[in-house]
Amino acid sequence: MAVNEDLPAGAGQEAIDELLSIRSSIDNIDAALIHLLAERFKFTQKVGRLKAAHGLPPADPAREMLQIQRLRGLAEDARLDPAFAEKFLNFIIAEVIHHHEKIAGNDTSAGGTAGSPAAS
Repeated sequence: MAVNEDLPAGAGQEAIDELLSIRSSIDNIDAALIHLLAERFKFTQKVGRLKAAHGLPPADPAREMLQIQRLRGLAEDARLDPAFAEKFLNFIIAEVIHHHEKIAGNDTSAGGTAGSPAAS
């Protein structure tokens, strides 16, 4: 990645250094998010196995609604767009349901690939 790809010709070294520092912080946060998501999915896999073992449905719309409401509130408190937080959580919920369907042997997707949209 070029250091000064978007900087005007007059940008000084101080601006470049600050940009690199900020980007480094963003990169660290991105890494933390990936690790947190991996940890979250370890637990949701356990939930999926438990549900499959006891014949419970992969989706729990009541729980999902409560989680969305809770996360919208957290987003507002954190001054993050609640609509964005809801979209993000809906994506995660869809992937969790997809995993639960695979665990239960009810995978209805063509390839069953991770990251593909699933029923909500």
